[in-house]
Amino acid sequence: MTFFWIATVLLTVAMAALLAIALLRGQRSTGPAEAFDLQVYRDQLTEVDRDMTRGVISEEDAERLRTEISRRILSADAKAQTTGAAGTQPQTLGVAVAALIAAVLVGGSFWIYAQIGAPGYGDLGLAQRLEMAEAARESRPSQQDAEAQMPPTEETEIQPEYAGLVQRLRGAVAERPADLQGHILLARSEAAMGNYVAAYMAQQQVLTIKGDDATGRDYADLADMMVLAAGGYVSPEAERVLEAALTREPSNGVAQYYMGLMMAQTGRPDVAFRLWDRLLRQSSADAAWLPPILSQIEEMAFRAGVADYEVPEIAGMPGPSADDVEAAGEMSAEDRQEMIRGMVAQLSDRLATEGGTPEEWARLISSLAVLGDEAQAIAIWNNAQEVFADNPAALEIVRDGARAAGLVL
Repeated sequence: MTFFWIATVLLTVAMAALLAIALLRGQRSTGPAEAFDLQVYRDQLTEVDRDMTRGVISEEDAERLRTEISRRILSADAKAQTTGAAGTQPQTLGVAVAALIAAVLVGGSFWIYAQIGAPGYGDLGLAQRLEMAEAARESRPSQQDAEAQMPPTEETEIQPEYAGLVQRLRGAVAERPADLQGHILLARSEAAMGNYVAAYMAQQQVLTIKGDDATGRDYADLADMMVLAAGGYVSPEAERVLEAALTREPSNGVAQYYMGLMMAQTGRPDVAFRLWDRLLRQSSADAAWLPPILSQIEEMAFRAGVADYEVPEIAGMPGPSADDVEAAGEMSAEDRQEMIRGMVAQLSDRLATEGGTPEEWARLISSLAVLGDEAQAIAIWNNAQEVFADNPAALEIVRDGARAAGLVL
């Protein structure tokens, strides 16, 4: 690292010195402009004599041309004597400009490096970065370690009647370990209460009972609960579950999203960006994974080296106005997150007062879960069940949003 700084300083100072010397010398390699004019006029005199010798012009014309050219020579020589033969510049101005150039070149170079570089960080080639990412992936904490590091969470407000039903359900499945429907219902109930560890343990039992009949969605639901139990961290155990989900259902959106998240967490933003970009282009407007991807895809594109990335338009999904986009680009990360919360709050108020489509309800639930407001997401989900009680098809759309948020299975 010391060699790098020595070489950088020497090269920068040398370049600044060359520019300053060239400026301070302040003379043209061709001499002053008047000297060039004098040479041209002398050549013209020679050309006049040559033309007269060949008979191209008469002696009278030649004499008239000599007189005119001689007048110009005298005028140019007078100007050359006034401005000086060397064509020099003011010494004080030259020194000031040279000092300014040196300061901008040296100081500006180090300021730019301090802003976008990594002072103190050694050079990392692509192969070495890939090796580091692979090492980080292999040595990352296990599911158990991640859960142990989770801070205590506030208990979700649950009605006493519902809590009593869940308690009785726990006892029932304990007595009947092969009861598939009982474990499915228990996993959903535990997730709705925020007990994600208990939820994924119940979901593991669901997979055990189903055996080879377990679907990709079953595995994706298990991975979803494991990630939520670890606070958004994709553990090696969750990765294996995701691989099983994608083996059975390659198009599963939940599994693709979490695989991209795992790549982002282990130093492979390039892979995460490709996975998420492809998933965005294949998703419908009501897809529950859209909010978390849209909130991260531009940063992931930047980290992947894609400077001109534009979020693809998703059919049927209302986008922000041009003013919203411009305002968001000028905000800090905290202000941008606050703006997102405000937009979610507006959607929540509109659905509460005016109603909306099941896709909007699903998007609201998943957005609240992404923002960490699980209690509000549960409340919206309970409200949606009442609103769409007579419309099973619409309720299933909302359920997909609640399922992506980890509230149901």
